[in-house]
Amino acid sequence: MTQDEMKFTVAQTALKYVIKNTIIGVGTGSTANFFIDALSTIKNNIKGAVASSKETAQRLENHGIKVFDLNKIEAISTYIDGADESDNDLNLIKGGGGALTREKIVAAVAHQFICIADESKLVSIMGSFPLPIEVIPMAVNYVKNQIIQKIGGIPEVRKDFITDNGNFILDIKDLKITNPKAMETKLNSIIGVVTNGLFANRGANVLLLGTPNGVKVITT
Repeated sequence: MTQDEMKFTVAQTALKYVIKNTIIGVGTGSTANFFIDALSTIKNNIKGAVASSKETAQRLENHGIKVFDLNKIEAISTYIDGADESDNDLNLIKGGGGALTREKIVAAVAHQFICIADESKLVSIMGSFPLPIEVIPMAVNYVKNQIIQKIGGIPEVRKDFITDNGNFILDIKDLKITNPKAMETKLNSIIGVVTNGLFANRGANVLLLGTPNGVKVITT
């Protein structure tokens, strides 16, 4: 089974977590795109969705799924999104697609967070995938220096990329993240950081992992 086939299977499984007659949150990225395509088959069962990026909003609308402004609704039942890495405690690294801030906001509002991924994303210690940090443009050099001094790793500006919020992304390479919650809080305390791609203080409630033998369900 190919990686795309595993993503397809796990996206189909995620439909079981969609609560009827509610507004759901939808993430950004290749696995989320598989989910959006699957969601289109049951779109009449939901009121609509909140999108975590302009790209996701466009894909939802192309499928005829109503997209809501988060500021104009009261609740999100479920947030469904992929991840770049997950540990066994369902702490995540997200933001490979650069939508980490909006993803984190939607995840914070949702009653439950269902993460969908293929089995290659589950690791014992996170950090092999570069950790994304969204940064206010004028603070990039300051934030880089603070990361080197306080966190470690090698922060690099993502080339030719601007977030939907008009900011830059720093990707921190060569990390071993042994305390994700503490690192998430420490990074967010650096002036100029909008947020970082660690989803630990609000991690996933359920991780659906696509494997060659079917979907594995991991819960906290």
